[in-house]
Amino acid sequence: MEFDEVVRRRRMVRSYDPDRPIPPELVDKIVQHGLRAPSAGFSQGWSFLVLTAPADRARYWSATADADGPDDSWLTRMRAAPLIIVALSNKSAYLDRYAQPDKGWTDRDEARWSAPYWDIDTGFAALLMHLTAVNEDLGSCFFGLPAARVPAFRDAFGVPAEFHPIGALTIGYRAADKRSPSLRRGHRPVADVVHHGRWASSGEV
Repeated sequence: MEFDEVVRRRRMVRSYDPDRPIPPELVDKIVQHGLRAPSAGFSQGWSFLVLTAPADRARYWSATADADGPDDSWLTRMRAAPLIIVALSNKSAYLDRYAQPDKGWTDRDEARWSAPYWDIDTGFAALLMHLTAVNEDLGSCFFGLPAARVPAFRDAFGVPAEFHPIGALTIGYRAADKRSPSLRRGHRPVADVVHHGRWASSGEV
């Protein structure tokens, strides 16, 4: 598939065919493409928990279910996905990397960072996995874990304390899906979000 077509077709898919597993070689390809993402200082402060076994996927949904959240049919539909990839960032890998001699910093002071690149880079990797899924005619959705359920998720999978889950991808062959109500908002006008040369307010000449 041409890259332009991948971008055009990209969307969050929430309904999957439960009877079509993803071939192992394709799971490997999706993950390997994610590892091609850029990272500050080539720190690669990320890890990915890949869940394909039914028992592991059931454990994920059980650990992360938000009992106080709304009864969302989209979440119920996503449980059919044969693949879940949880993206986790490791801030300490970045603080350690930039305290090394070739980077010029002599300490691990987090205040030096204008943005949390450990989360940003991990998000880049997740996006590459998402786009790879689209390229392979698969559906995919990136979503966050309920904050209150993160400890239960850690316990369920033995995740070390230094790794923070920034989100998860469900991936699978598409089933008939519902159009998300959020899409009714439409794309924001280019003039509102793209600024050339200087920041321009809406309607400014």
